Amino acid sequence: MAINWPRYYRVISMNKVLVDACGWVAVIEAGINIDQALLDCAGTKKLAVVPNVISELESLNERKLMVPMLNSKAEIIIPPKDSGNHTDDQLLAISIERKWPILTVDTELKKRLSESNIAWIEVSGRSHLRRIG
Repeated sequence: MAINWPRYYRVISMNKVLVDACGWVAVIEAGINIDQALLDCAGTKKLAVVPNVISELESLNERKLMVPMLNSKAEIIIPPKDSGNHTDDQLLAISIERKWPILTVDTELKKRLSESNIAWIEVSGRSHLRRIG
């Protein structure tokens, strides 16, 4: 008897954490080991960013922000065309679609995430990450 793969074979969706520019800055300034902190709080160390986040960080022109390291660790996600040009709108659209939390300290973005019932990760006490939602 042949196996009915669609019924018995499950594809595991790998969760990632979307990174907002201010969230990355907060992590770097706090000196947090991002890999270990994400494993502890989100169960994954896989990162994703939209091109706008990289552009925002590069425009700050600060070597200490380790943008090349973020670029090497994170998957670049092209936002949906209908999400607009604003970084927060793009991150929110992807987060809603894929159910990925966003690493951010942006109060307005966290409010929008809360209203959409989407989790976020924030720097807490300038020493560790905390998942909300």
